[in-house]
Amino acid sequence: MRYLYVLFFLALLSCKTETTKKTDSQESRETSVVPTKTNFTTPDILLGSLFIDVQLQEIFPDSKTFVDCTAKFPHEEIRVKYNKEKKEEGFDLKKFVEDHFEIPSSISSDFKSDPGRSAVAHVNALWPVLKRASDSIREGSTLIPLPKPYVVPGGRFREVYYWDSYFTMLGLVESGEFQLIEDMLDNFAHLINTVGHIPNGNRNYYITRSQPPFFSQMVQLLAEHNGDEVYTKYREVLKQEYAFWMNGSLTKETALRHCVNTPSGTVNRYYDAGDTPRQESYREDFFQIQKLAGGKKMYRDLRSGAESGWDYTSRWFANGRNIETIETTDIIPVDLNALLYGLEELLTRCYAEDADYVAFLKNRMNNRINFLDTYSWNANEGVYEDFNFVRQRKTGIKSLAMTYPLFFKMANQNQADAIAKYIEAQFLKPGGVVTTLVNTGEQWDAPNGWAPLQWMTIVGLENYGHHELARTIAERWVAINEKVYANTGKFVEKYNVEDMGLEAGGGEYPVQDGFGWSNGVYLALKAFLAEK
Repeated sequence: MRYLYVLFFLALLSCKTETTKKTDSQESRETSVVPTKTNFTTPDILLGSLFIDVQLQEIFPDSKTFVDCTAKFPHEEIRVKYNKEKKEEGFDLKKFVEDHFEIPSSISSDFKSDPGRSAVAHVNALWPVLKRASDSIREGSTLIPLPKPYVVPGGRFREVYYWDSYFTMLGLVESGEFQLIEDMLDNFAHLINTVGHIPNGNRNYYITRSQPPFFSQMVQLLAEHNGDEVYTKYREVLKQEYAFWMNGSLTKETALRHCVNTPSGTVNRYYDAGDTPRQESYREDFFQIQKLAGGKKMYRDLRSGAESGWDYTSRWFANGRNIETIETTDIIPVDLNALLYGLEELLTRCYAEDADYVAFLKNRMNNRINFLDTYSWNANEGVYEDFNFVRQRKTGIKSLAMTYPLFFKMANQNQADAIAKYIEAQFLKPGGVVTTLVNTGEQWDAPNGWAPLQWMTIVGLENYGHHELARTIAERWVAINEKVYANTGKFVEKYNVEDMGLEAGGGEYPVQDGFGWSNGVYLALKAFLAEK
């Protein structure tokens, strides 16, 4: 198997970096300054059959472990040696990997919490554990080096993640870490300038996709503290990110890359440029497609589901129940189009002096509202739903994506009132709000609740005067965070909001601890409740 990459991803990646303390063996493999060109050739191409054999024979329980390994020797040397030695009697593949690669560890899993600390103190103590200094490039690593410090989520997520970072920054604000927020924004600007967009994470195997475009909201968050000069500093990269998402809008085709042309104008979908197994989930994708005799379309739908951040959920399934029916690229999501509305709105502020560009952006914004009202609004039940443009119908799946238009103030008051009523009746649970109303065994469905969706829901409700419901959700989410912390000494990636005595579950990997966005939203909601 080979990953297919379009040419524009092969960009130069240069940056100045700080060096951190390393072991002798690490220092011998690293340089103190990142070279002017970074190799974006991914492990499957570099390692050939070795990559496939390691992933399919499940040498590691988690497929992501191998792609995060660092080669101790040049890849060509390892590949040649493997092709020779694997034919020998008694060959041990696991030992070969251990001899030729440095195996990464999980982040923060061994952090010992102090039972005497409050949950707030625990989160503040975790920031240094989750923080990474600027990167020095390592030969044989898949990491795309970043020039300034950043925060990783934790657990198996050893690199920066795009949309996670906004919710992490909410907590960094409460901790007064404004320089770190600016450093992270500079890193994302660096990625836009060099890769062409903000990838899912700073690994070379992620460059075929992005994640929900929260960069504009990060810029606004810092501007609220540092002033309008923040808009001036980042306006060019904001415009470049917008160009990435809108690349394909001028086509006569119905859909091209992230763009879908509709009677309401161009709107957007999630779309990964690759159509082969995800390297970090190679085994899972490969066997699923083999089982179903699927092809490139299914691979792309799996990858695009990963770009959505909701990997995986009934939102992307044709039957609303099984991942075997995934059709992500056929769906125009409510949340993505609300996020791009927010980016367009910020660009009108950043380029206020350019009347033509502002008018162009406002037309796009009006088109998005018109699309959601015409195609996504379910007037009978009072909710927004995603729209399948291939089947020409709403998906029927109710999810917290419906709150994104409220967050960005795209809805009218009657729509917001109907959504608030529906959330209170259907989504409100003992631990906060549930992600969807369907229990599929996938992690972005019931009974799980996620920190980013609590925040989007609470702010959206606040925007339309539903203060009591917003406060109730905040109180319940904070309570489940503190309950789990008291029992385990940890903050985790997701929570079971329906039964506070059970752990969250589902998905392709175990529940991760750390955890960047849970920490961030917790601190932000503690501050929110203190102000009420």
